[in-house]
Order: sequence, then C-alpha cells, then structure tokens
Amino acid sequence: MIFLDASVLLTAEDVDDHEHHASLALLRSGAVATLELALYETTNVAIMRWKDSDAAARLAKRLWMIAELGTLVPVDAGLGDDVARLATEHALSAYNAGYVAAARKLGVTLASCDRCDLVRPGLAQLPSTLIAA
Repeated sequence: MIFLDASVLLTAEDVDDHEHHASLALLRSGAVATLELALYETTNVAIMRWKDSDAAARLAKRLWMIAELGTLVPVDAGLGDDVARLATEHALSAYNAGYVAAARKLGVTLASCDRCDLVRPGLAQLPSTLIAA
C-alpha cells in the first residue's frame, strides 16, 4: 500500500505536471490510502485556485473510491500528537505532518509531489520513483 498526500491527487488532475502519469498509475493500482484531510485540501485547490467545480467533483469521487477500495484514515488523538511532534521536528506544516504521521502509523511509504518539504528531506517519495520501483 502507498499513502498519498493531496499533491498526488491534484497532480493526477493536472495533465501538464511531470508527475501526472505516475500519479494516475498509483491511483489506479488500488493499493492506496490517504487522510480524510485530503478531501478538504483538494476541494480547496480545485474551487479556490483552479475555479473548477468539475475537478472538485472528480477529486471527491477519487477520494470516495480510496475509501471503498483502499484506506481513508481519520484523525484521532494519537495521530494529532504525532502531527504536532513531526511538525516541530521537521519544520512542516500540520497538513504535511499529518500525511507523514498517517503513513508511518500504517507502516507504508508516503507518495508526494512536494519536493521541497517532503521528498528532499526523505519523508516521502515522488510517484514516478514508486512506479519505477
């Protein structure tokens, strides 16, 4: 199983992104998980930045498919504690720390397109790296 952050879900919508095809391949694998938070993050980008309610609907549909076929992780007190610790240790946003904490909780690899905050420090891998493996 691969844990996806919101950037992977968004990249699967963006045909101009270099990670687009690899992100789609990860989604199609069916062996994926993400946080409930991803619904809010992806909807926010689709509506506020892209001004695309159709994209928001497609993203929501993908998330509900992950809930049915994979794992949609809810926030709980233990995860919240891990988020605070990881945010402090790695100077991450609480959102990014949430994905790192949830992936670690499940003992799986985190996929992200966030090269600066997650991939470069070794907290996540690019979708293309995971597809090539």
